[in-house]
Amino acid sequence: QLQLVESGGGLVQAGGSLRLSCAASGSGFSNYVMGWFRQVPGKEREFVSYITWMGGSSEYADSVKGRFTISRDNDKNTVWLRMNSLKPEDTAVYYCAADETLRPTTDQLEFDYWGRGTQVTVSS
Repeated sequence: QLQLVESGGGLVQAGGSLRLSCAASGSGFSNYVMGWFRQVPGKEREFVSYITWMGGSSEYADSVKGRFTISRDNDKNTVWLRMNSLKPEDTAVYYCAADETLRPTTDQLEFDYWGRGTQVTVSS
């Protein structure tokens, strides 16, 4: 079982950058595909990115491709989301999630553990 805690959110101007962190406690961090999702009030939570167990592969939503970078350090039980060239439409609560799976997926229903989220607000 994992407990996930996100940090690094905040208020930034359009074009700026933020780096979100997700610290995991519990055992077996490297057994999980780690993902980031985001949600705007009144809308469904949406996939942002995932990274596979050893960091060998990652996937991004089309809306963030080329601007966001996911990374992880299994020795530190941490996953990051570097967000560059931020846009007002990136404003959302960002959630870290863990999926104990043999096949990575962008489907949030497959993710087993979730953090409480961190707010990212991008002003125009």
